Amino acid sequence: MPTPRLSGAITRNRLLRQAFYATAATTTTYLVYRSYKNSTASRIGGGGSKSSSFHASSTPPKFPQLPTRAEQLARLRAASSSSQKDGAAAAPYDLLIIGGGATGAGVALDAATRGLKVALIERDDFSCGTSSKSTKLVHGGVRYLEKAFKELDYNQYLLVKEALKERAVFLNTAPHLSMALPIMLPIYTWWKLPYFWVGTKMYDWLAGAENLEGSYFLTKGKACEQFPMLKEEGLVGALVYYDGSHNDSRMNVAIATTAALHGATVINHVEVNQLIKDPVTGQITGVRVRDLLPPPTTTTKKGKGGKKTQQEEEAVEFSVPAKGVVNATGPFTDSIRILDDPSVPPIVAPSSGVHIVLPGYYSPQRMGLIDPSTSDGRVIFFLPWQGNTIAGTTDAPTEITPHPLPLEEEINWILSEVRRYLAPDINVRRGDVLAAWSGIRPLVKDPNAKNTESLVRSHLINTSPSGLLTIAGGKWTTYRQMAEETVDHAIQYFNLRPTTTTSGSASFPPCQTEHTKLIGAHGYSTTLFINLIQHYGLETPVAQHLAHAYGDRAWTVAHLASPTHHTRFPARGLRLSPLYPFIDGEVVYAVRNEYAQTAVDVLARRTRLAFLNAQAALEALPMVIDIMSLELAWGEDRRAREWDEGVRFLESMGLPRMMVGVTRAQVEGGIVGRWAEEEEGRRYSRYAGKAGGGEGVGVAEGVSGEGGVTGAVVVAEGEGEVVVRGETRKWWSGGVKE
Repeated sequence: MPTPRLSGAITRNRLLRQAFYATAATTTTYLVYRSYKNSTASRIGGGGSKSSSFHASSTPPKFPQLPTRAEQLARLRAASSSSQKDGAAAAPYDLLIIGGGATGAGVALDAATRGLKVALIERDDFSCGTSSKSTKLVHGGVRYLEKAFKELDYNQYLLVKEALKERAVFLNTAPHLSMALPIMLPIYTWWKLPYFWVGTKMYDWLAGAENLEGSYFLTKGKACEQFPMLKEEGLVGALVYYDGSHNDSRMNVAIATTAALHGATVINHVEVNQLIKDPVTGQITGVRVRDLLPPPTTTTKKGKGGKKTQQEEEAVEFSVPAKGVVNATGPFTDSIRILDDPSVPPIVAPSSGVHIVLPGYYSPQRMGLIDPSTSDGRVIFFLPWQGNTIAGTTDAPTEITPHPLPLEEEINWILSEVRRYLAPDINVRRGDVLAAWSGIRPLVKDPNAKNTESLVRSHLINTSPSGLLTIAGGKWTTYRQMAEETVDHAIQYFNLRPTTTTSGSASFPPCQTEHTKLIGAHGYSTTLFINLIQHYGLETPVAQHLAHAYGDRAWTVAHLASPTHHTRFPARGLRLSPLYPFIDGEVVYAVRNEYAQTAVDVLARRTRLAFLNAQAALEALPMVIDIMSLELAWGEDRRAREWDEGVRFLESMGLPRMMVGVTRAQVEGGIVGRWAEEEEGRRYSRYAGKAGGGEGVGVAEGVSGEGGVTGAVVVAEGEGEVVVRGETRKWWSGGVKE
C-alpha cells in the first residue's frame, strides 16, 4: 500500500499529465483552425476581407486593364511576317487555338499561365455555341454513374470521378459564378427508395473530400414542404443530393479574359479560313484569318467600282504563324479537320439538347429536381437559374448549324414531362415558356453505339499527320482537365520550349489552372452586394446580380452605371428591362472590358436576358444598340444590321415566328404587349386577360424585379442621342444633358 506522500505525488503527476494533454489538445486544435482559416483565405484570394473592407465612403478598387480588341488584333497582325516593315520573320505563337468555347478558352488559359505565347481565335463570340446552351450544371453525372454500374463500364466510372474532382475546382476558382445546388429526386415507388439511396450515397463517396454536402432522405411531408409545386399523389418520399450550378457563358467569358490578363492574345469575330502548311514537310505552320467585323464609320475611299483596295483587303485578312495549332471548335470540329484533309472521316456525332425557361414560381429558388426516368427513358432536369426555371433536356441526332431552332414538338415534350411531376392544380401552359433554345452537344462518335443517348461524353485528343491537334468531346465540368491534357500533349508533340528571355528553365512548368482564380474571384464575398448598395445606391436585386455575375469587378460595373436623377432611390442603374436586374453599366463594361462587339454578344452572353426572356430581350434591343453605337462609333448601316441580326438570333431563343421581322419603331411603340391580344399571340401569353399596366407588359412579363427606372447612360467621350422607352434624350460622357 503506497504511503500518503507517494500517493499525493502520484495524484499530482496525474493531474499535471491531464492538464498537459488538455493544453496540447487545445493548442493543436487552435493551430489547425488558424492554418485552415489562413489557407482558405489564401485559396479565395483574400476571400471576403477585400470586398468587405469597403464601405459607403470608400474608393472603389482599381483593376488591371485588359488590352482592347483593336490592340489584340494588332498583336495578331504583328505576328505576321508580312506586317514587318523590314520583312523579317516575327516570332510565331507557341500555340494558336481555334475556338473560343469553354475548351478553347481553357486551353488558352492553361497555356498562358505556363508561360507559352498563345493566341485564341473565335469566329463568332466566346461561348456563342454549345458552351452557352448547357443545362447550367457543374456535375459528375448521376446517370453516368448508374450506367457505369449497370453496364460495368469502367470508362463511365472514371468520367464521373474526374468530373466530381473538377466540380470542386470550379466552385473554388470562380465562387461568384458557381454555387452548390441541392437536387431533389422524388420517389413514387417504395422499392426504388433503397436503389436510389445507395446511388446517391455512392455519388457522395466517389466525390471524397470534394463532396459538397451529404445526400439525405425526405419524407413525403418534408419533400412537399421543400418543393411545394411537387405532385403529392403516390409520393413516397424524396432523396436530395448536391451538385453545382453556374452561369455558363459568363464563366466562359471569365476564362477567356483571364487568359488575356495572363498575356494571351484573345480575339472574337475573327475567322480561320485556311491552314498554312510548309510546302516541303507538309506540316501546319500557321493559319490565315479574316476579321468579320465591319470597321467603324469612316470616310475612306474605295477602289474602282467600290471594291476594297489591296491595303483594305490586307487589313481584313492576314496570316498568323504558329508552332502548333489546336482545333477546339466543338460541334464544328470536323469542319476544321476538313481544312486540313478533305478526305478525313467525321469524329463528332452531334446531338441536340433543347431547354425551355419557365417563370421562377415553377421551382423553389434553392432546390432543383431530376426526373431519372421520363416517358421515353431519358433524364430531365428542372432547375432554378437566374430567378427563372430551366427545364430540359432532349437528346436527339441533329444537323450542325450556327443557331439551331428549338422544335415545337420538343418544347411540348418537355412541358408534358414537367406536368407529370407538378401538382395537378398548376396549369403548365405553352405561354409560360419565356425562352427556349437548342444546343448541339459535340459527342465523341462511337461506331458501335445504336443511338446518340448511349454515347459517352468523354473526350479525345487527336493529332493529324500534318500536325493539327484536335480536342473533341467532353463536357463543361471537365473543361479544365481537358485543357490540361491538351497543353501537356501539345508541349510534347510540338517540342515547345521556353525562350531564354521568358524563362530560365529548359521546360514549361506544369499546369497552374487548378488554383488560378478567374477574373472577379479574388475580392468576391457573399456580402459584396451590401457594399455596392451602400456605395452606389443600387437596388438590392441589381447589387446581388452584379456581385454574382462580375465578382469584385462589380465595382467597375456599378461605377459605369448611370445616375437615375429622377428617383431618390435607387441612385444608379438604368435597367435594360424593368423585369430583370440587368443595367446599362453592364453594356458599357462588356464593350470596354469583355470584348462585346455586337448587341447579341451583350444580350445573350454578357447579360443573360436573351436566355431568360426572349421577348423582354427584344424590347431591350433598341437601348443596347444605342449604348453600343456611342461606345463603338456605329453608323446607321451598322445599327440596322445589329437590329436585323438581333431579331434573327432571338428567333433561335424562342421568339415566336410571328414577331420575326418586327421593326424597331414597332417595338418601341409597344407592339410586344399588344401581341397578347391577338388570336395567334394568345398562345404565347402568360395571362388570360388584358394587362392592367398598359402596353409592353403582357407576354414579355418576367419573374421578378421592381418597376423600371429612368436615367442617364454612361457613354464614351462625346455627345450623342439615345432612345429610352420611346423618348429621345441627349447624352454626354458625364451624364444626362438636360
